[in-house]
Amino acid sequence: MSELVPESRQKPVVPMKPMGINANLLGYIGIDTIIEQMRKKTMKTGFDFNIMVVGQSGLGKSTLVNTLFKSQVSRKSSGWNREEKIPKTVEIKAIGHVIEEGGVKMKLTVIDTPGFGDQINNENCWEPIEKYINEQYEKFLKEEVNIARKKRIPDTRVHCCLYFISPTGHSLRPLDLEFMKHLSKVVNIIPVIAKADTMTLEEKTEFKQRVRKELEVNGIEFYPQKEFDEDLEDKTENDKIRQESMPFAVVGSDKEYQVNGKRVLGRKTPWGIIEVENLTHCEFALLRDFVIRTHLQDLKEVTHNIHYETYRAKRLNDNGGLPPMTSETEENHESNL
Repeated sequence: MSELVPESRQKPVVPMKPMGINANLLGYIGIDTIIEQMRKKTMKTGFDFNIMVVGQSGLGKSTLVNTLFKSQVSRKSSGWNREEKIPKTVEIKAIGHVIEEGGVKMKLTVIDTPGFGDQINNENCWEPIEKYINEQYEKFLKEEVNIARKKRIPDTRVHCCLYFISPTGHSLRPLDLEFMKHLSKVVNIIPVIAKADTMTLEEKTEFKQRVRKELEVNGIEFYPQKEFDEDLEDKTENDKIRQESMPFAVVGSDKEYQVNGKRVLGRKTPWGIIEVENLTHCEFALLRDFVIRTHLQDLKEVTHNIHYETYRAKRLNDNGGLPPMTSETEENHESNL
């Protein structure tokens, strides 16, 4: 009788681990060229940046903006002329200007607010400014919901609001607190202490600390807001700005002087030349780097993803989930009746 030979059981097939795709195996892919593609597209189309300046007259708002962008982008004014009457209400004036540097075009719009804080009774003088900001959100929203909307929607939304604080050296005015409390919810506010050369270094340091404390006590969030920090690197960088730089103590000037054989932007005083871009004299260079060189794109993104999105959601919710009526949708609606 033959012996039974047990069937040999095959070992289960272990699936092979997928091989990692790497440059050594497949060669160069070219993903890193996306940055160059984006750069070329931006250079062709350009981009918009809309900056609002708010503060009482005589604080050098226009001069500072001209200094920031090294162009006459804002009307030059050192206060109201005797012949010119102070507006009875806050006016909103937007001035557009195209700036080109290194082949990149930027359509800069400066929104001035003459009349703010210049009245005997300044109660609720922030309301026309808030109304203007919301009107730009509404304009963008109506363009977005059009059936045949434009390929590139014109962006008039306010990306940044420079709020000018008077260099009293004491504390913020009730108007300052009231404005920032209401507007910080709808726009990126960057507080700046104007004409910082009127204070000593010690007075400037103490005033900056006092302003930060008052804003914290009153629950006022200025840009960059803590809740929008994307990662630890962002938080570390922005914490330094929030705790040390804000509010920027600045001096603006579009006049040049000769200092140690160099031409510099500055303000002439009985004690010498205050150099605008010298960090030992003022913090203008920090403000410029912050607004233009490191955070300009983020200011635009926070405006679109946070402030505009908040407005859009509320507007749609108030409208029962339906988009607001535009001239195009109204015409279609009437033709169907």
